[in-house]
Amino acid sequence: MAKASSALSLYLAGAYTLLAIYGSLYPFTDWHDSGVSLTAFLTADWPRYTTAFDIASNVGAYLPLGFLWVTALRQRIAAAPAVVVAVVIGTMLSLGMEVMQHFLPSRVPSNLDLACNVAGTLIGALAGGYWGRTMLDGGRLDSLRHRLFVSGTMHDAGLLLIWMWLLTQFNPDTLLFGNGGLRELLAVPRPLDYTAGGFVRIEAAIVGTHTLAIALIVTLLARPWLPGLVLAVIAAGLAAKSLAFLVMLHGSAGFAWATPGSLSGLAGGLLLWFLATPLQSRWQRALAALSLLVATTLVNIAPENPYLANTYQVWNPGHFLNFHGLTRLASNLWPFLALPWLMLMKTDRER
Repeated sequence: MAKASSALSLYLAGAYTLLAIYGSLYPFTDWHDSGVSLTAFLTADWPRYTTAFDIASNVGAYLPLGFLWVTALRQRIAAAPAVVVAVVIGTMLSLGMEVMQHFLPSRVPSNLDLACNVAGTLIGALAGGYWGRTMLDGGRLDSLRHRLFVSGTMHDAGLLLIWMWLLTQFNPDTLLFGNGGLRELLAVPRPLDYTAGGFVRIEAAIVGTHTLAIALIVTLLARPWLPGLVLAVIAAGLAAKSLAFLVMLHGSAGFAWATPGSLSGLAGGLLLWFLATPLQSRWQRALAALSLLVATTLVNIAPENPYLANTYQVWNPGHFLNFHGLTRLASNLWPFLALPWLMLMKTDRER
């Protein structure tokens, strides 16, 4: 049990660190040397335009980093050294990101941001030193994890995939569950023209196949026959998408995702999942992989959603630029991480 918990906490710490790096450097455009000393920001005056939200968001962004690294390190060293190492990791990471922002015209390195990030890491590390072992090594959260999900390294990686999938739903750029879009990254033109009826059908197919895939993945990770767990994960995804629309549209359309196409696809995907539950695990994995392939292909050939296109004309990510970058990256990559996992993962029954 301890090894499984250790692997999961290390996966989470590493994943969050990579996401923090990406969010700090997003959008990765127009790199050039500004001509200012790389460390000039350390002795600069207090930033002219600073809000309480800026301070809170910088502290909050690094708080999970400190908590997760202490939780991962406490499996190997004592609490006090783990807190020190976690703070060093957070400090060096934040310092490195502020220096790198020197080369990005859209970002401004700041000693205040550095101080807030270090403070957030310290608070998270102290919390991890106090609560981390209770939560992830024999405590209530760890017990719940082993009661609901099968143990093992690959299963821990699967839980990380579920966490990442929930993160993708905070991306307001996509259709419901519309992950894997690489069209903008590869500069590929849209192959299908928009028609109202055709868009409803392709939206239903995307939502249905992706719902089937995520439901089967949760089924493969869960203890035998826990339908409530599958429904809870999908409900959490819908709640995340609603929150994303609430923020984007300033509270005016939290259920903008609930279109006829998405609702029919959601119902169809859940029905197919229910019919697939008696299948052997290997066939469930194959069906989940096939569903992901179909969903990802459809995402990349679908016509532009005119509703979202019009919404972006009035939406400005503003303070959420970092978080928007994280969710967009997670959304683009998720199917391409889930597919190899499905091919490599085998359940206890298969072994």
